[in-house]
Amino acid sequence: MTMTYRSGFACFVGRPNAGKSTLTNALIGQKVAITSSRPQTTRHAIRGIIHRDDAQLVLVDTPGLHKPRTLLGERLNDLVRETYASVDVICFCVTADDKIGPGDRFIAAELAQVTTPVLAIVTKTDLVTKDRVGEQLLAVSALADWADVVPTSAVDGFQVQLLEDLLVGRLPEGPMLYPDGELTDEPEQVLAAEMIREATLEGVRDELPHSIAVTIEEMLPRADRPADKPLLDVYATIHVERDSQKAIILGKGASRLRDVGITARKQIETMLGTPIYLDLRVTVAKDWQRDPKQLKKLGF
Repeated sequence: MTMTYRSGFACFVGRPNAGKSTLTNALIGQKVAITSSRPQTTRHAIRGIIHRDDAQLVLVDTPGLHKPRTLLGERLNDLVRETYASVDVICFCVTADDKIGPGDRFIAAELAQVTTPVLAIVTKTDLVTKDRVGEQLLAVSALADWADVVPTSAVDGFQVQLLEDLLVGRLPEGPMLYPDGELTDEPEQVLAAEMIREATLEGVRDELPHSIAVTIEEMLPRADRPADKPLLDVYATIHVERDSQKAIILGKGASRLRDVGITARKQIETMLGTPIYLDLRVTVAKDWQRDPKQLKKLGF
């Protein structure tokens, strides 16, 4: 009897900060999607790839769907809707420690209109009591007719394997889509930019996330290095909208920017497996989120 091989795409949707990226990382077992305690941090459909003997599951990490206030917001929502149409199964994430709110209902109403099967996932169950998890499962079930409702915790691994099996079970039969061993198909520069952005966001006041973009100007091996001691030069720019935001990122005597550089450098070195020299600059691009020209230049 030959084994059926399945392959396809799944995406996680939910309010910003609903635990989508953390769950993606728990499933893949390596840090791929950017996770931050700040909402609204994922801007690229970063795909993580799970390789199994019987399947290949490709996870697409969409930006959070929300009511848009800017042109950037509208473009992000369009990207999310395009993603719904191109995947085989959707996971709608709701956290266990937060009451269902208007944002969740807005997304549930959107998902009720798609033909793709939707699994409702209650995330962060490690933060609450069993009774609270039960209440949340009932509340989520009442929102729509989901294909399945699953409580999980990426932190302690609760039912992460079960979720993977359920997702694989919903994939169509098909060949391997990516070479074995690949974890993501995002270009390294995109991932490096995301890691710098994540490091920049850590511990900063809430007004910054929407206003930060990172571009990699250059990523090239240093010419005069011996083969056994390579060094990669990475030149990156952090774009903000106002001088006051630039001041926050720089910190006193540029001390904060130095810390950001150290954190981001370690992560990028781990990802690339090679030592890097990271050159970070901060520039002010006034109101870039509302300017189509600047949005295009920054890759949106």
